[in-house]
Amino acid sequence: MIQAKQELLAALAEALAELAPGTAVPAAFESPKQAAHGDLACTAAMQLAKPLKKNPREFAQALIAALQQRPAVQRWVDAMEIAGPGFINLRLKASAKQAIVPQVLREAEAFGRKAANGQKLMVEFVSANPTGPLHVGHARQGALGDSISHLFETQGWKVQREFYYNDAGVQIATLATSTQARIKGLKPGDAEWPENAYNGDYIADVAADYLAKKTIKADDREFTASGDPDDLDNIRQFAVAYLRHEQDLDLQAFGVKFDHYFLESSLYSSGKVEATVKKLIDAGKTYEHEGALWLKTTDDGDDKDRVMRKSDGSYTYFVPDVAYHVSKWERGFTKVINCQGTDHYGTIARVRAGLQGMGVGIPKGYPDYVLNTMVRVVRDGAEVKISKRAGSYVTLRDLIEWTSRDAVRFFLISRKADTEFTFDVDLALKQNDENPVFYVQYAHARICSVLAQRANENLAQADVALLTAPTEVALMQKLAEYPEMLERAANDLAPHDVAFYLRDVAGSFHSYYAAERFLLDDNADLTRARLALLAATRQVLRNGLALLGVSAPDKM
Repeated sequence: MIQAKQELLAALAEALAELAPGTAVPAAFESPKQAAHGDLACTAAMQLAKPLKKNPREFAQALIAALQQRPAVQRWVDAMEIAGPGFINLRLKASAKQAIVPQVLREAEAFGRKAANGQKLMVEFVSANPTGPLHVGHARQGALGDSISHLFETQGWKVQREFYYNDAGVQIATLATSTQARIKGLKPGDAEWPENAYNGDYIADVAADYLAKKTIKADDREFTASGDPDDLDNIRQFAVAYLRHEQDLDLQAFGVKFDHYFLESSLYSSGKVEATVKKLIDAGKTYEHEGALWLKTTDDGDDKDRVMRKSDGSYTYFVPDVAYHVSKWERGFTKVINCQGTDHYGTIARVRAGLQGMGVGIPKGYPDYVLNTMVRVVRDGAEVKISKRAGSYVTLRDLIEWTSRDAVRFFLISRKADTEFTFDVDLALKQNDENPVFYVQYAHARICSVLAQRANENLAQADVALLTAPTEVALMQKLAEYPEMLERAANDLAPHDVAFYLRDVAGSFHSYYAAERFLLDDNADLTRARLALLAATRQVLRNGLALLGVSAPDKM
């Protein structure tokens, strides 16, 4: 159906050029809302009728006549009819739908993937400061960012996954003083315990390893503790390395790997923050008021101007963000996607305004943002809010230990990022159709079980023309949607579309499994054809699950 649609689009473009030369209506097909109306629909006659001053149904009839002369239409189309005010509905031949099976088997892991387009994309996500374990909000960003990265890789982009964090600042200072207090034998509740200290048990672990003078190696750093309880800077560096290592373990367990780590401190040490401020001042995008330096963000759609440099000389937090995104642009990333919490919504306008004010050629709307809400966790019918290890929130590691990596990855990607989400631990453990990840994985395992019984079958020789049962046709049509689904999901920054699609494919397969027999002793040709369809379905399920970082088990 994919090949048929491509050839039919070319035929439609030729027919439109013949009947309406110079018009701007693109050749396009839609999917009819009701299957009874056909396989493809064309609205060009209604779009062109007014500028051409013609009756839309009459023009539709002329368009059908022109299409019928095209070889692609003769090859793939069974019938065309006019409906309503001028819709053209096309019914495809069975061969157009059956062609998807050999295509999937031939292309395998490459099915749905486009050739490299020469463009670079950066996806920045998680970006947690190293002050504690990763929480469920970071987990959602991890699932979103990694899946979006995989999606764009299927569309030909060269993708870099980047982790940005603050290795200085107030939170890191609090981490250092909290660890120092633990090193000196204090604990939460003691009179001398710092008021704003981090109370989780993990701080005691950091303190113990510091006193043991351990060497910690994280993905982006390595540090050896001195063991001196009074060396606050040494404690700070060790604690940062320790928690970066812990985050690495969390991300490894989650199946997420970053290509690059970027330190906020480097923006200051390299002079990028000062250079950014100077460039904005020189461009006339700032003004002084009450001892502070303000950026004219209202020039670019913000509701009010924003302070860049406070009266005490320190910079507000969006200033290094502007410098950071200039760095992304300078590194050649023509497209950037940031996966962050919805609490970052207010920074979008000011960061973009700062980038426009720099005058370095960065396009408006750069970068793109995918903002996610926090995750509510329910276990045994009650909300879980506290992790003993973290002290105040449920961690990514908690979720993985309570359920599985596959469940966490699939569940956290199964809703639109900005919608509220409740992670039901009990549901994630169920082994029935209520559990969406089980439902999809079970379809894959079921197929593997059937195919294992005829492992020596030569599926390349299958006669797919024998696949005519209604459930077979429905399944083949669903498989054919995969490439366009990937393209749409990438364009819309909507990896949840992949999860929805996989559930639909699994549903179509389960219906097929219930309706037909596959191993027919009296019909070897039909058996081979049906096994080929099963193998193609397995491949699509496997490809889609891989995009979400979820395994495709052979047995369950």
